[in-house]
Amino acid sequence: MWLSALSGKQREALLGLAHNVVVSDGLLDPNEEGMLDEFKREMELNPAVESQYLELEGIGAIFDTRASRIIALLNLIRLSYADGAFEIEEECLLSEVSRSFGLDDAEFKLLDNWVRRLQSLENEARNLMR
Repeated sequence: MWLSALSGKQREALLGLAHNVVVSDGLLDPNEEGMLDEFKREMELNPAVESQYLELEGIGAIFDTRASRIIALLNLIRLSYADGAFEIEEECLLSEVSRSFGLDDAEFKLLDNWVRRLQSLENEARNLMR
């Protein structure tokens, strides 16, 4: 969502952060792989591009606007739910990213709640199409 609004450097960094999220719980779920492919399509990145681990130090300088930070977090939270569960390792990592972006815990919880509501609406839409 809204990934096309990110700069080239932000897109590459988001892919690295996405890699951090999917490996944080030690499992790579097919739904997570699918969402990574979706990210690449939306960001117009080569599908063959492999995601790499990204250090969090300095991440706030790459995502230098509130909008880019919110876009990144919303998509990373969505990714963390792709396998059906928001694992503690994923939550801890994303909380750390959120703090690096200068967001407090209340804002992080608000973003998490928004993603959960979005997922509920997406599931509702899929059921309507059956």
